[in-house]
Amino acid sequence: MPARRLKALLSSDSLSARMVLAAAVWSVISLVVAGIVLTALYRSSVERSFDARLNVYQKALAGSLAASPDADAPDDGRMGEPGFLLPLSGWYWLIRDPDSGETLSMSRSLFGDVLDLEPPPADGESRAGYLEGPGGIELRVVSQVVHLDGDRNYDVVVAGNADELRSDVASFSRSVFVTLAVFAAGLVIGTIFQVRVGLRPLAAVSAALAEIRNGAADRLVGQFPREIEGLAAELNALIEANRKVVERALANTGNLAHALKTPLSVILNETRADNGPLAAKVREQAGLMRSRIESDLDRARIAAERRVVGAASELAPSAEGLARVLRRAYPEPPVRIDIACPPDMRVRVEKRDLEEMLGNVMDNACKFGRGHVVVSARAGAADASGRSMVAIRVEDNGPGLEPQQRGIVLQRGRRLDESIPGSGLGLSIVDELVEVYGGRLILDKSAKGGLAVELILPRS
Repeated sequence: MPARRLKALLSSDSLSARMVLAAAVWSVISLVVAGIVLTALYRSSVERSFDARLNVYQKALAGSLAASPDADAPDDGRMGEPGFLLPLSGWYWLIRDPDSGETLSMSRSLFGDVLDLEPPPADGESRAGYLEGPGGIELRVVSQVVHLDGDRNYDVVVAGNADELRSDVASFSRSVFVTLAVFAAGLVIGTIFQVRVGLRPLAAVSAALAEIRNGAADRLVGQFPREIEGLAAELNALIEANRKVVERALANTGNLAHALKTPLSVILNETRADNGPLAAKVREQAGLMRSRIESDLDRARIAAERRVVGAASELAPSAEGLARVLRRAYPEPPVRIDIACPPDMRVRVEKRDLEEMLGNVMDNACKFGRGHVVVSARAGAADASGRSMVAIRVEDNGPGLEPQQRGIVLQRGRRLDESIPGSGLGLSIVDELVEVYGGRLILDKSAKGGLAVELILPRS
């Protein structure tokens, strides 16, 4: 389970979290290994020091044997270690015959007990190791065969209580790991600070891109580190290239419109002088061609403009401006247009497209309503991709539309009331524009009894 959680964190979408975690894991592993190595080195040093102390007692015993022709037992009180006088203290010495292994003399501290010793070492070799002594106490033992005059050979064994050694090593180990733990915490804190400072320019780039997307800027501006200067330059070049592509697309769209509409106008003018069936058929087909060309050119223009990075428009000023125009356009009877849009609300739509969509819907509301139009806006629910949306609602107090009629009015060129001038293209163009910007057009019944048209558009 810990390995699975670690893998999940390392695969996190947060770059800083992955860097901090990777540094923390590497630091902990390195410091643990360092602590183990330091403890092992200290243990080896302490053992050598302990063995040197035992060797001193061993040499003292060898000196006593050399001074005594009969290999008399040395005086424990003169050995310099009080433990040799205390029964089962953990400090012992004994002298044995290297050939037979028979014990010749021993310290008082053994109190008649025996040590489970290995066979004597080879001549001239000093051997050190651990064994379990009386009372279950762990002992550190050194053993060496000494040769004296007269072919006297003795295996001199000295043992000390290894608890002293163990406690010293344990105390050092605790100190080392506490120190390294504090050092590891400092490293992690330093890594967090380093990562935050190091990634701050990326946050600045992200904020600059958000300003471009929201329409507050048209390029990346600021001082960036050398490592990401190239990225900023390439992004600015991409934005500029995007603008040039859009400009060329709009120019080509206008040229194509002129190139196609002029011949069609000539054809229609020529056929108006003839009322025959052939001329009528030509006029009909030319009209269909013109309608289709206008539809496709509108789509091309909308798609081209939609690719402009940073398109954003304020909603309230556009709605207020359209309301003033429509009040003058419908003076008798006067139309009351109420605007209830938050002053700071913005949408990710080109201003011209926003006014075309809103103007078409508001014009229809004035045209088919009964003198009262309400335009309101509110924050809508996020879409499937998580983008914040704005719901712009235009309501009138007219007769409204039946549910089965609402789909018909969105078709290009379809009109339900032929008595009122119009081309039948307004709502279909609005629907196409809203779709291109990733929004939705909803037709519903207004609380005032008429039609409610709701534009769902991305929020800036």
